[in-house]
Amino acid sequence: MTTWQIDFYRRPFKDQAEQQLWELLICNSTGQFIYQALCPQSQANANWLISQLQTAANGNLPQIIQVFRPQSLSLIEIAGQQLGIKVEATRRTDALKKLLQEKAPQYSQDGDAYNPLALDKPPPIPLPDNLWGEKWQFATLPAGDIEAAFAERPIPILKMPAAFLPINLGLASTVAVPGVIIYGGRQSMRLARWLQDADPVSLNYIVGDPAGLILEAGLIDRWVVATFEDQEVKVAAQMYQQRQQQSSGLHFLLVQPDDSGMTYSGFWLLQKEL
Repeated sequence: MTTWQIDFYRRPFKDQAEQQLWELLICNSTGQFIYQALCPQSQANANWLISQLQTAANGNLPQIIQVFRPQSLSLIEIAGQQLGIKVEATRRTDALKKLLQEKAPQYSQDGDAYNPLALDKPPPIPLPDNLWGEKWQFATLPAGDIEAAFAERPIPILKMPAAFLPINLGLASTVAVPGVIIYGGRQSMRLARWLQDADPVSLNYIVGDPAGLILEAGLIDRWVVATFEDQEVKVAAQMYQQRQQQSSGLHFLLVQPDDSGMTYSGFWLLQKEL
């Protein structure tokens, strides 16, 4: 299955008519450069994009296009629909992001730095009150136990991408993978379904007063999962963060009704963004 990673967005360039230029940049999931083209902002539309994708494909269109930039998504979705290509909105476009970082010096003009990965993210907002469970806690699981413990369980909502499995990350089976467990009580399935729609990316400890856990989700969404001032909880949160460094950023989020360990509502393997 062929996958392209695409960015289509304005760059800090102008043409002779002083129009802002947009760049289409395409690579595959391994980082191999495929295509690049520029157009003035007045031509940055779905029709231009369709034509360029057809040129880039040379008769071999991909099955999937991955997009990380919200401002690009709607145009690429229109083009994908016209061409019969599935468009996937995801932050996990590491190959494309690496290529953009390599090109960053080419984008900078007059000494002004330009960050081609910059996205305007909204401030984090609290989870809806009607979803919150009864309690939560930090936890760890041995890397070697994760797949066996969850892959074959009848969990209604389960997301364990193959790329995130400890064995595929080269983690030793004894590495402690950190995570957060939310005991949802009667709200457990409702919370799990909401999280499924939100599309969790990572769950990060934020230092502050109060400190907190911020869920990065979707392309740019941010949610406050918990805030805390207790020193013991802060120490546990710091350990959670340190363990992520030892686990190649791998961590998990588990939602279950109670602490019986008998029933799970949702499980996500997550990895901190590069």
